[in-house]
Amino acid sequence: MPVLDRGVAVRRDSGPYGFERALRRRGMATVAGVDEAGRGACAGPLVAGACILPEGRTGQVPGLADSKLLTARARERCYDQILRRALSWSVVVVSHTECDRLGMHVANVEALRRAVALLDVRPAYVLSDGFPVDGLGVPTLAVWKGDRVAACVSAASVLAKVTRDRIMDDLHEHWPAYGFDVHKGYVTDLHAAALTEHGPSPVHRMRFVNVRRAAGLEDEPGPVR
Repeated sequence: MPVLDRGVAVRRDSGPYGFERALRRRGMATVAGVDEAGRGACAGPLVAGACILPEGRTGQVPGLADSKLLTARARERCYDQILRRALSWSVVVVSHTECDRLGMHVANVEALRRAVALLDVRPAYVLSDGFPVDGLGVPTLAVWKGDRVAACVSAASVLAKVTRDRIMDDLHEHWPAYGFDVHKGYVTDLHAAALTEHGPSPVHRMRFVNVRRAAGLEDEPGPVR
């Protein structure tokens, strides 16, 4: 049973809106969720989303779930509903070059901070997916599998994922040899084969070992002895 600020407990069977309801009962009316897409990809940007859903039926998004569990069509439907229903939302794009400069963990936390800062309604509380985000100036809680159990985090994950997928589809038009429209920059057999054949594109992240290896900057792993 997760325990929130001021001893607020949330039952595990309370449903995806249980976190927000519990916090509102303690007077925290604006609860933001924040999540990212693209942290594990070796090409393209990192995208973070933040979302505050209103109380009541208006804030209940039909079909909402963790973006990774939805089909592309279902994500698009949820995305449109979130934009219509959200009290406030934001999306932040961190370029592949900034990811290389900062390192992925720092870039990820910075993206989440920026997304919260861009909300035009100040949240009273912030829920994040998996690990804590400090420096927000309001109480926060990192929720294990937050994008599956907290509606506002699920909404943020959909905003981030749909935005990033659209960016990767656009990048595919510029560099079609890599199949960005299929794997969205994540490491797959198709992507690995394209890297081996063509080397890194201008939007690959050079901090990733597989990208550096394709660029001839890392030795191939030797045989296991």
